[in-house]
Amino acid sequence: MSTFSNPSRPREGAPEVHELRHSHSLILGGGLAGALLALLLAQRGLQVHVLERRADPRRAAQERGRSINLALAARGIDALEFAGLMPAIQPLLMPMRGRHLHEADGSQHFLSYGQRPEEEIYAISRHALNCALLDAAAAHPGVTLSFGQRCVEIEPAHGTVAFEDMGHGTIRREQADVVLACDGAGSVARRTMVDRGLCEAREEWLPHGYIELTIPADAEGRHRLAADALHIWPRGGYMLIALPNPDGSFTCTLFLPYDADPGFTQLREAAAVETFFRARFPDTLALMPELVPEFLANPVGRLGTVRTRPWHAEGRLLLLGDAAHPIVPFHGQGMNCAFEDCRDLARLIDAHGADWPTLLPAFEALRRPSAEAIADMALENYVEMRDTVRDPRFALKKALAFELERAFPAQFIPRYSMVMFHPEISYAEAQRRGARQDVLLEELTAGCQSLEEIDLAQARRRAQEQFARPSGA
Repeated sequence: MSTFSNPSRPREGAPEVHELRHSHSLILGGGLAGALLALLLAQRGLQVHVLERRADPRRAAQERGRSINLALAARGIDALEFAGLMPAIQPLLMPMRGRHLHEADGSQHFLSYGQRPEEEIYAISRHALNCALLDAAAAHPGVTLSFGQRCVEIEPAHGTVAFEDMGHGTIRREQADVVLACDGAGSVARRTMVDRGLCEAREEWLPHGYIELTIPADAEGRHRLAADALHIWPRGGYMLIALPNPDGSFTCTLFLPYDADPGFTQLREAAAVETFFRARFPDTLALMPELVPEFLANPVGRLGTVRTRPWHAEGRLLLLGDAAHPIVPFHGQGMNCAFEDCRDLARLIDAHGADWPTLLPAFEALRRPSAEAIADMALENYVEMRDTVRDPRFALKKALAFELERAFPAQFIPRYSMVMFHPEISYAEAQRRGARQDVLLEELTAGCQSLEEIDLAQARRRAQEQFARPSGA
């Protein structure tokens, strides 16, 4: 059963209600997925109206404290290239070659993501990316963007949405051939479907939350840490990470349990915050001069997965991206998965036309296996990032996986690489192949402390036998 509250209702009083309008497609949410989807639909000849609750981010101050800086990987890049947008996005990217680990004993070491020069992921500001996508959508004559519009009611059977202009208090109703909900993890559309018995949404909240912090640039505007890596301070049950920004700063995120030792409930006073960081992350104190006031001012965000079934209703309403399948951020794939949603819906339109009653279930059948797979893998990656990376066996298995990939580059691709660098391999297939790989790597590294102790000839034979022909599609 969903624990979400009922959808938002109009404010009390008698707001002015305007006549019904009709458009080809209505998109709820002008965030990353909504803006990209609007452009892709308009490129296919559809008239698109985007309704966004927030003020236009291109003209408003950047929201702070809840962004979790984004990691753009090959899947997201593939979708942006499909829309012709990468030339506009490229200048916003900060390449990251791997994980730079800061251990509790003060030692540091680097673990590359892949073994090819092009196997990088890219840090990017959510705000900057959203603005670039909105600029591209707004430039297309088939797209209308409306900001400050709060969705108050959805009638799935008729494709009708009522929305309040938050500046004037007026209510408008608009009817569309299809309503495409890209309104995020707290989706009003999903809540409407749950309340009307049109879908089920199971929420799985982690007992951990997150808070954002900042490592500012130095006096010369330079990065205080290596700028080509994702920095991680793994501490077993919790961790701190830092992603580089073009202005020389890093956006840091502390992931920590709520009620544990240590936990957020213990960190409500300045002295407790300083003591915690001095004991657990001592090397960060000199890097974050505003640590304590920033920690006490910023909100603690929640982390969870929502599993929704189905994603569509009445042949006229569809959930996409976080509205359909919110996931935890530990594989850096929430945005990338949402962009794949947008690209795959556009491809279905290319193949079959805008026959929405047929397309909506076809879209879900296509995307659901991968959405479920990446939700599971993201949860697993949290354990890896905060804990497993500290185990020497993790580095040994990774080194052996790279050795087998060099020997059989088409057949043995490490699971992390499949997820991050191979958009031609679905998340679901990456999960299946990764499970088989892990069994083999566990067997081959059992009792070994280094790569030199492993019989590489036998390892190659075993890998060739098991992965000569990849399973699935």
